[in-house]
Amino acid sequence: MNAEQNELSFEEAMNQLEELVEKLETGEVPLEKAIQYYQDGMKLSKICNEKLNTVEKQMQQILNEHGEFEPFDVQEEE
Repeated sequence: MNAEQNELSFEEAMNQLEELVEKLETGEVPLEKAIQYYQDGMKLSKICNEKLNTVEKQMQQILNEHGEFEPFDVQEEE
């Protein structure tokens, strides 16, 4: 993973991932390019997952109305 990809925002990484998926879904991508898209997609997916984990850890520190720490779980879309 290069430094430029690591600096992407969550939204930028998701947009790039969606673009790769759209290209792969056409079925008109040469095999070598499809493999590269897949590898790039896996890297972008890892970036998104890491950013979500970071946000989840930050959110766990939010105080509830009683001034106590309250667990916070990010619900994933299905």
